[in-house]
Amino acid sequence: MTVPVTVSTVSPYTVVAASGELDLAIAPELRRRLHAVIEEGITNVIVDLSDATFVDSTILGVLVGAQHRLDRLVNPLTVVCARQAVLTVFRLTALDRVFRICPSLEDAIRASMASD
Repeated sequence: MTVPVTVSTVSPYTVVAASGELDLAIAPELRRRLHAVIEEGITNVIVDLSDATFVDSTILGVLVGAQHRLDRLVNPLTVVCARQAVLTVFRLTALDRVFRICPSLEDAIRASMASD
């Protein structure tokens, strides 16, 4: 069984990755992992949803909550997502204007470095 939420480092960024169907069942784990990273003082956070097949409103709420925590530190949350079905959710909710959304982890790192 794969772990749906993982944390890794691609220096100087911390990558919180979530895969599969992301819904109410996964939201507490994603929230816990994101809050732990931010509470450690890490501000260069990338959320990798490239292996997510579905996101619901609870996951969006978790991401918005993480963004609010990072706003106090003046760093945008970068989201990796290329799957059209997931991107559509971000567009329909206008959250594609809140988060920096990139199609790959490499693009996310480049975009984050350019804004640092």
